[in-house]
Amino acid sequence: MQRTSETGETSDQCYKLHPVSLDRNSKGPSVFEREIAILSRAPVDRNYIGPTQAVLNPGATPAATHMQRTSETGETSAGLTMGLHTKLAEGVDEVDVIIAGGGTASCIIAARLAEADPNLSILVIEGGANNYNVASVVYPALFLQNLAPNSTTAIFYKGNKAKQLADREPIVPSGGILGGGSSINFMMYARAQRSDLDSWKTPGWSADELLPFMKKLETYHGPGEKEHHGFDGPIHVSNSTYRASRPETDFIDAAQKVGYPEIKDLQNLDANNGVERWLRYVSPDGKRQDTAHTYLHPKLQDSNAYPNLHVLVEAKVIRVVIDDSGRAVGVEYTPNPDFQAAGVSLTKHPKRTVKARKLVVVSCGACGTPAVLERSGVGNAKVLERAGVPVVVDLPGVGNDYQDHHLVLYPYRTNLATDETIDGILSGRADAAELISKNDKIMGWNSVDISSKVRPTDDEVSAQGPEFQAAWDRDFKNAPNKPLMLMGLVSCFLGDPSSIPAGQYVTVGNYTAYPYSRGHMHITGSDHSDRLDFDVGFFTDPHDIDLKKQIWAYKKQREIMRRTNMYRGELALGHPRFPAGSNAACVETNGPLNEVCDLKYSAEDDKAIEQWLRENVNTTWHSLGTAKMAPLEEMGVVKPNLDVHGVKGLKIADMSIAPENVGANTNNTALVIGEKAADIIMQELGLNQR
Repeated sequence: MQRTSETGETSDQCYKLHPVSLDRNSKGPSVFEREIAILSRAPVDRNYIGPTQAVLNPGATPAATHMQRTSETGETSAGLTMGLHTKLAEGVDEVDVIIAGGGTASCIIAARLAEADPNLSILVIEGGANNYNVASVVYPALFLQNLAPNSTTAIFYKGNKAKQLADREPIVPSGGILGGGSSINFMMYARAQRSDLDSWKTPGWSADELLPFMKKLETYHGPGEKEHHGFDGPIHVSNSTYRASRPETDFIDAAQKVGYPEIKDLQNLDANNGVERWLRYVSPDGKRQDTAHTYLHPKLQDSNAYPNLHVLVEAKVIRVVIDDSGRAVGVEYTPNPDFQAAGVSLTKHPKRTVKARKLVVVSCGACGTPAVLERSGVGNAKVLERAGVPVVVDLPGVGNDYQDHHLVLYPYRTNLATDETIDGILSGRADAAELISKNDKIMGWNSVDISSKVRPTDDEVSAQGPEFQAAWDRDFKNAPNKPLMLMGLVSCFLGDPSSIPAGQYVTVGNYTAYPYSRGHMHITGSDHSDRLDFDVGFFTDPHDIDLKKQIWAYKKQREIMRRTNMYRGELALGHPRFPAGSNAACVETNGPLNEVCDLKYSAEDDKAIEQWLRENVNTTWHSLGTAKMAPLEEMGVVKPNLDVHGVKGLKIADMSIAPENVGANTNNTALVIGEKAADIIMQELGLNQR
């Protein structure tokens, strides 16, 4: 069965990656897309909500496992929660607040509103399953299972075929489980830069105004000045249970040799152009800190204190119901067919509407929210008319300005020991179930220990040509707070382990901080199963500035790796195909390089890098901007208070509202949006904050 999105998209636009042979000349999926078809080692039983017990609890019996299945009306034989449902009781047809989507921000909003007023009736509708104690969610070392071909926790959106991407149809994963992206992402603690948030130019959303929310959400266990961090929030930020000190120190030392110093706290909103030992959204005891586990589940499990908080999982949001006066009065949804028992006809589960007395909040993510709005009649009139949807509000900004961070991954051979990467776990050479049963600390490690925010030198900028120089002078030269590129070190091979010799590898990920390229996300029909028109827009900017950024970054990361002691050469299948005799050709070595000088790249070498980038650039899972917060005349969709222009009683709260990109992984920004949205709603409803 094909995986579908929480907003109802199926078939062509939600694509499951399939293992294929590694043909380096293929015009199909990129190397990463082909190789990421991996890792789902534990069996998946979709007849219960909860962990793969063979992994979480190797001694569990089937009976014990199924006791955690939530019933259609929310009761569980194990007393897990009374507020979590796979089917609403017939009498539940109206609540005070409906939150459409159960992702990163929405879990925060629901929990904060329940805290402020336990009598407020709240319903969260999530298309995916409950994430409670799911192994690939809870244990950081298993996080790549969420991107495997048979993943039940992710949605894979397929983009339109793109000529500038070697005729590929790019794949963009999104959270497809309660907790959204926070349940399946890399768990990296990364904040936006001060200049990013200030560039939004929106009252209430400047860096200084959002810092209190950044502090409110976290319990910080890292270095840096105390005034920049919080110490009693729901989400722990820590080193977790494990770090591989040798490769991280090795990389830091090498980065210093090419001009990037170690910075103790790169996430204080101001630090830039350096490397840090990356902290994670993982507790000190090694568990992922997604917003469902940290905010929502504690409330759901305390039904006496929060009797009016409800979560409906495995139900797709179709549209927001808007009455003749232009007010959002409810949400229409349908059961997610991915979670229906074999042989069950969906005709027995018709579309259902739940009414909202006070407010509807759409929080389906940058890929999901535009489709919900457009099916509701809110969007560009031309798009709606082509799709056969009656126009309620002509709002041209809906679905426009799709943005991401463009990612390319580069693998290297190393001399690291087996306990300095997670290659053994990913390949199955190490038994994850046994490691969990022994409470091995490595299971609390996501293998990502290094973060960097980097800028080129003046000479490197000049070498990229006059168009690049002009863009640099306009947007970066006088903005030292802004990195050009983000770079991370992952202690494993991020790909199919069967395609390479057994060993210990590292992967360097380069991702563009502020791409100029833009795409779009629109519906093509009125039904939730109709194909999406999804253009990722990668490498579509004038003068190929985004491409040139990545060419520079490829050369820079390679020089860092060539200066490490662990370096034993490039893994050729993950690097450009340089022409025969090139000085830049990939090598294998038996030891570290001596007296390293920068590689010299010919014009033909640069062409090889460009071709490689077009064939392999991918999403960083950081989609944003498709319902941006801006005035109407600037193609805005929401106001500073998150109200949708032209609709009463309807707000949006997810990464789709971001007016501009941020120089960091986007999870922290999504968390802040959740906290800020909750604060706005509480003030408007006259609720007291606890």
